Amino acid sequence: MPGTEAGGSQVKSAVRTVELLEFFAARPGMHTLAAVQAAVGYPKSSLYMLLRTLADLGWVETDATGTRYGIGVRALLVGTSYIDGDEAVAAAKPALDHLLADTTETVHLARLDGTDVVHLAVRQSPHHLRPVARVGRRLPAHSTALGKALLAAHSDEQVCAMLPETLERLTEHTRTDRAQLLVELRLVREQGYALDREENTLGLRCYGVAIPYRTPARDAISCSVPAARLTPEHEQTVKHALFDARDRLVYATRTL
Repeated sequence: MPGTEAGGSQVKSAVRTVELLEFFAARPGMHTLAAVQAAVGYPKSSLYMLLRTLADLGWVETDATGTRYGIGVRALLVGTSYIDGDEAVAAAKPALDHLLADTTETVHLARLDGTDVVHLAVRQSPHHLRPVARVGRRLPAHSTALGKALLAAHSDEQVCAMLPETLERLTEHTRTDRAQLLVELRLVREQGYALDREENTLGLRCYGVAIPYRTPARDAISCSVPAARLTPEHEQTVKHALFDARDRLVYATRTL
């Protein structure tokens, strides 16, 4: 580990605690001590004591046998507090409501976190055919309209420093070559919006725009449309509604 208990830039026990919570957050369900140890590589005795401490504090839960571990309710409370206290999320609520009303499609507000985007707010489409959407969902930036809109707010050099040359494939349509993605990001900068052509989920097309209340932008909004429902006329409606929502958000976040 990069830090130590007594010195250095990080405290080892704190780093291990965060890494454990991130392990459980990324892998829903219950896990044995052996499975957790295999993933994180900590000594079994210290890992056990750390898990027991986190369980006593409510950050980790155990099953009825006390031998399997999963994320605890305290993590939910902290995550909810983050969203409830975020000024940008609060300011976005009216614009997201308008965007849903204008398009009748599922809309998202998301934030760039490393090479991923994380959903901070969702408005569900009233249609029966609609994507699964939830707050807290994490997706690769390179395969989503939200992520590409935010990556386009960075220079090519910055994107190259952020992403590997070969990108993860989620569907047969995902761009896996960074050089090709850079070409697309230049188009995003020119046209003002990003497009996900079934690159993250088959049968789903998404349109996204960045909200430039910071430089570079860290938040974006999107509209997700099942390909079966997308017509040229509906596409234009979605684009116009997104630009209108962006302008509303720029005004609402002008003091942030």
